[in-house]
This record gives sequence, structure tokens and C-alpha cells, in this order.
Amino acid sequence: MSLPVPAVDQAVELARLADRAGEYAAASHAASTRSSYGTAWADFAGWCAARGISALPAVPEVVALYLSDRAGTLAVSTLARRLVAIGHAHAGGGQPDPADSQAVRAVWRGIRRTHGVAVEGKTPLLVGQLRAALAGLDDDRLHVRRDRALLLIGFAGAMRRSELVALDAGDIERTDDGLVVTIRRSKTDQEGRGRKLGIPHGTHPDTNPVRAWQAWTDAAGVSDGPLFRPVTRHGHLQPTRLSDRGVALAVKRAAERAGLDPTRYSGHSLRAGFVTSAAAAHVEERLIQLQTGHRSLPTLRGYIRDGRLFHDNAAALVGL
Repeated sequence: MSLPVPAVDQAVELARLADRAGEYAAASHAASTRSSYGTAWADFAGWCAARGISALPAVPEVVALYLSDRAGTLAVSTLARRLVAIGHAHAGGGQPDPADSQAVRAVWRGIRRTHGVAVEGKTPLLVGQLRAALAGLDDDRLHVRRDRALLLIGFAGAMRRSELVALDAGDIERTDDGLVVTIRRSKTDQEGRGRKLGIPHGTHPDTNPVRAWQAWTDAAGVSDGPLFRPVTRHGHLQPTRLSDRGVALAVKRAAERAGLDPTRYSGHSLRAGFVTSAAAAHVEERLIQLQTGHRSLPTLRGYIRDGRLFHDNAAALVGL
């Protein structure tokens, strides 16, 4: 015969389950997304507080005024994130989204038409430029070996910075054909289904990703844990994982060695450079997408168009 559960125990169990549900709800968004929402909401809440206006709940007219005040100062893409964050905060507080109103939509359309919605991304690092940056770089220093492997694997795999720094040594398997890389989680795979991609041998010794990976892992003695790690200025390997900023700095150093303006390049320049270079080489869209893992074809095709600006160009065929 089962005994009834005391009411106090039921309350404790319900509270525990409520805490767990809250943790799962928080995990529904990536950490970077939660951070972005937090920054965006803090800006809106601070703007409201400075004017003695309620931020939660906020009336549509307040959101329209906030957008008007920030337009021209913040990029349109940043303002779009602000709107999403405002709606997210209101949904979490059980309040209607003030941005979902005719007044806010009208102001938003006007801002987009006035200030434009073009996305200004970092410049792609093309294959020829990467080859120039690495040619003749015969340096056995540990950070140079790491940068070479990082750049070539990141480029050949069309990888995001977050994917690169998340790689563990065990995520790469060497085969006769090249490297099999397991991407365990990415921006478009927040549930961690994972995917595998192949990185073949390069045709030039200086830009062979397999050779660069082998040289780095041999020199660093990295057999488990984070694949890419910080190296101190005295050449000492650190046990921690390389940061996103570390990837960006490696790309900037490569750009500078190639005689380019390093301020125009970032970690994303590797991924963008692969797509642009592949498009210029007339690689099929389907094959590019298989390597990059893009789910959005419009985003991918933006890079492809850039890579094919001078192929089959009508202006080149009119006899100028």
C-alpha cells in the first residue's frame, strides 16, 4: 500500500522541476544569442530609464521613438537585433510584443528604406592571397605552425571561427585521402547532430592542410583535448582552447604578410574566401554547399555572385 506524498514534498518536487524547465528553456538559445539579447535589451532598458519610461511592458510608441533615436547611429542589422530582443523580453515576461504593431512596423520600414539594409562583411581572404601569405614561411616556432594549420583547415573546411576553436584533437581523423573532420555543433546545428567534412591534400606543399595539421600536432604533442591552443610569446603551449579573437588575429597576420590591409580581414574571411574562390573556379553550387554546410542558399549565393563578377561578364564581351 503506497503512502500519500506530503504536500510539502510535492511543492519541493514541483519547484525542482520548474528550475529544470527554466534551465532547458534558457538552453533553447545558443550562449552567443543569449548574450546578444542581453546587450540589446540593456541598451533599450537604459534608454527608457534615462527618460523615466517603462521598458517592460513598453508601449509601441516608445519602441518607435527608440528606433528613431538610434537610427543612423546604429546599423540597421543592429537595430533589427534590438527589435528581436525587445520582443523576446516581453514574451518572457508574458507581455505582448510592442514591435508587433502598425506604428512600429511603419517606422521600421522607413528606417530600412532611408538607411539601407546592406550587410558590410569582412573581406574574403582568397586562395591566391592565402598562398602568398604562407609561401616560404619556413618557421618552426610553435605559434607559426599552429597558425598555418588553423588557416588551412579553416579555409579548406569553410569553417566558422566558432567551429574552428571548438575542434578537439579527436575530431580529426587522417585517411589516405586527407582529413575527416567532425563538426560536433555549429551555428546552424544547435542541437548537436554533427556533420563530417573532408579536407583533401593540397597541391602545393606550403598550403597542404594535411601536412600543416601533422606538423602542428607533432610539434605541440596535441593528442586529445582542444586542437588549437594559445601559445605564449615565450613559445609555451597553453592547455586552454584558442579564442575567437585568436583566430581573427591569425587571419590578420596572414593578410599583412600578403601585403593586404589587416583591418579589412577577420576570422570569417576564411569561410568567405573559400566560397568566393570556389565560385571563381566554377565549382558547382551544390558542392560548395556540401563543404560549407550552408542551409540558406541566398546567403551562400551572395558569396558566389561576388566570386563570379568577372566570369561571363557582358562588359568584357562588347569590345571595349
